[in-house]
Amino acid sequence: MNRRAFVTGLGAVLAAPLAAEAQQAGKVYRIGILANVSGDIWGPFIEGLRDLGYVEGQNITIEFRSSEAKYERLPDLAAELVRLKVDVIVAPADENVVVAKQATRTIPIVMAGSGDPVGGGLVASLAQPGGNVTGLSLSAPELAGKQLQLLKETVPRVSRVAVLLNPTNRAGHSLLGEAKVAAQSLRVQLQILEARRPDEFQSVFAAMARERAGALLVFPDGMFLLQRTRITDFAAKSSLPAMYGRREFVDAGGLMSYASSLGYNLRRAAAYVDKILKGAKPGDLPIEQPTKFELVINLKTAKALGLTIPPSLLARADQVIE
Repeated sequence: MNRRAFVTGLGAVLAAPLAAEAQQAGKVYRIGILANVSGDIWGPFIEGLRDLGYVEGQNITIEFRSSEAKYERLPDLAAELVRLKVDVIVAPADENVVVAKQATRTIPIVMAGSGDPVGGGLVASLAQPGGNVTGLSLSAPELAGKQLQLLKETVPRVSRVAVLLNPTNRAGHSLLGEAKVAAQSLRVQLQILEARRPDEFQSVFAAMARERAGALLVFPDGMFLLQRTRITDFAAKSSLPAMYGRREFVDAGGLMSYASSLGYNLRRAAAYVDKILKGAKPGDLPIEQPTKFELVINLKTAKALGLTIPPSLLARADQVIE
């Protein structure tokens, strides 16, 4: 998706008036976005910029580049942003940050949702990132374990859980380690299934059916997000209770999700961009970790699966879709 199409899609947001405290017109900054998914998902970031006084065509230009989950395209897209001499690059996930960091050591990079910034070697530490990378993490210790625990609480008799991950997504590896630890204590066996491209789903789905998985855990990934309707439809047709790493899957008909808010992170990423444009060094800005995780449950899907969600779990849900 090119910048013009992106801006057109968010025209209503970008055309909003400046906030009262907006900065005076001056230099026009160029913000690069190295994305995996285009469309409305980036609305919170644009709104965050607007609230801070930045408006496309007035004091910022947005150069939007999306791989559309074809990660092999990222290096060329990152190189293009560097050639455009953007003032800052916003990257939503670990693989994007890695590629952006390989493309430039001088242009500031703001992570909008890293899975494991320290373990992945993206920053030196959370408190003092160093280098040209800072931003926000979407994950926290034992997140995958908590997701598996909630899934087991929903389906107490499940003994085999399929785990869907994209091996090219670095965050998935740390999540898998957490899931394996939790699986031992919960006495469930994990069936690890990998999909790098949409055309691999058919064999993955067949493997789930062949091994008779009793539930499904889907790790966060840009390609999975683009294919969320296909994944949730498969889970429904296969009568598989599923836990997802993004709430967008629940909106698409999935059973449940437990995750930090991607929209919140994107809005907060705008604050990091603002600080950098005002002179802050990215290496001096601490990495933010999520402090709140949302449990979202789709009761309509539960009923279709013949599941009765425990009242204790419903009471803990942040949102119940009926």
